[in-house]
Amino acid sequence: MKKILITGGAGFLGSHLCERLLQEGHELFCLDNFFTGNKENIAPFLSLPTFHLIEQDVSIPFDLQIDQIYNLACPASPLHYQLDPVKTVKTNVLGAINMLELAKKYTIPIFQASTSEVYGDPSLHPQPETYWGNVNPIGERSCYDEGKRCAETLFFDYFRQFGIPIKVGRIFNTYGPRMRPNDGRVISNFIVQALKGEPITIYGSGHQTRSFCYVDDLIEAFLRFMSTDKTITGPINLGNPVEFQIIELAQLILELTASSSSIILKSLPKDDPKQRKPDIELAKKQLSWEPKIALKEGLLATIAYFDTTLSLEGV
Repeated sequence: MKKILITGGAGFLGSHLCERLLQEGHELFCLDNFFTGNKENIAPFLSLPTFHLIEQDVSIPFDLQIDQIYNLACPASPLHYQLDPVKTVKTNVLGAINMLELAKKYTIPIFQASTSEVYGDPSLHPQPETYWGNVNPIGERSCYDEGKRCAETLFFDYFRQFGIPIKVGRIFNTYGPRMRPNDGRVISNFIVQALKGEPITIYGSGHQTRSFCYVDDLIEAFLRFMSTDKTITGPINLGNPVEFQIIELAQLILELTASSSSIILKSLPKDDPKQRKPDIELAKKQLSWEPKIALKEGLLATIAYFDTTLSLEGV
């Protein structure tokens, strides 16, 4: 049994990671300030003697003797990370420093949930880890994009300077149960709109592309990465390389929900990437990992979750 700290543990990805690690018999410390995390996500774990909830902001220094850290704390949707951009930067940068200092103190491995947003609006497609990206450093999205890029810098500086065993995963679009209905990302938006019979809102022409990874596949990648030798630091792309146009996604969700919602087009937000697809050859080689769950299968599980959630909310 390991003692494991998960920052952002009550969030979408964090709660799935908590569930998986509890199933494997570990003792968990879930740190969350509930800015976007949800206590309902972790409600089934609260009565367990091996689960501990710590309500705190990751940007505040913290001390706890543990064996591993997964640093997942940060809003991941533009809707949420742009609400308080200064706080987003602090979460990424100060949060990374605080968790790296903790890893340094106890000489333990630490996983950083980085993002495909470090590639910005990429001019290289698909995106390999060697690509340095095309990011607007002063744009409305840069609090997240540049915050995550700075966090990666800190992780590799702590690795080079102090020998901290780091694991940096660049996460591409992920979806599944426990996403918030008001998450603001494309899959949750489309499913909620379809279930409510509201128009499906597409920003741009709908021909921009994304690659969607089901959450169970991603969590498997996290665990495989953390179990690798200390020489495997990343960054490693973690995502599904199967690419879809946004209009295709909307049509598939309409089909799976049997919704009569119409599709409307709105202008594309500034700096919104036009293409996003991971090159996952490194993950295949170093983690023996690639996604297994097809989009249709994952969407059916996600739709069922939102259908239940909206029903409970009386929508």
